[in-house]
Amino acid sequence: MNSLNTILIEGNLTKDPEAKQTPKGTPVTTLSVASNRYYKHGEEKTEEVSFFQVEFWSKQAEVCKNYLSKGRGVRIRGHLKQDRWQDTDGKMQSRVKIVGEDIEFKPQFKESGVEKETVVADFHPKPVYLKKTRAVLPQF
Repeated sequence: MNSLNTILIEGNLTKDPEAKQTPKGTPVTTLSVASNRYYKHGEEKTEEVSFFQVEFWSKQAEVCKNYLSKGRGVRIRGHLKQDRWQDTDGKMQSRVKIVGEDIEFKPQFKESGVEKETVVADFHPKPVYLKKTRAVLPQF
C-alpha cells in the first residue's frame, strides 16, 4: 500500500524555467517557486517565504519551458521526492524536491493592477490530458 505523498503549493517563479533533456531525450524542466505565508504573531503580521524546486517531465516540461517566465504565478500539485548521493568527500547528501503532476498558470497583471491578456485567459475550457497528468494548453 502506498503512503500519502501529495503536496499543493502556490507561488511565483523566482527565475526562468531551466529546461534539459535526459540521455534518452525526455524533456525535464525545473522551476524555482517562492511561496509566501502570512500569519499573526500577537498583533504583528508576519510574512514567511519558502523556496521550492519543482521538476516537470515530458509534455508538461515543454509547456512550462514555453509559457512560463520569472515572476509568473503558478499553482502546482505534485509529490515529494528525496534524492540521495555521496559527495566527493564520501559524505551522504540528500535533497527533497517536488515532482509536479499538475500545474495551473495564474493570471499576469500590469503594474497598474489592470489584468492584461495572458496565456491563462486563452486556456481551453476543458483540460487536455497528457498520460496520467493534466496540462492545460493555451490556444492562440
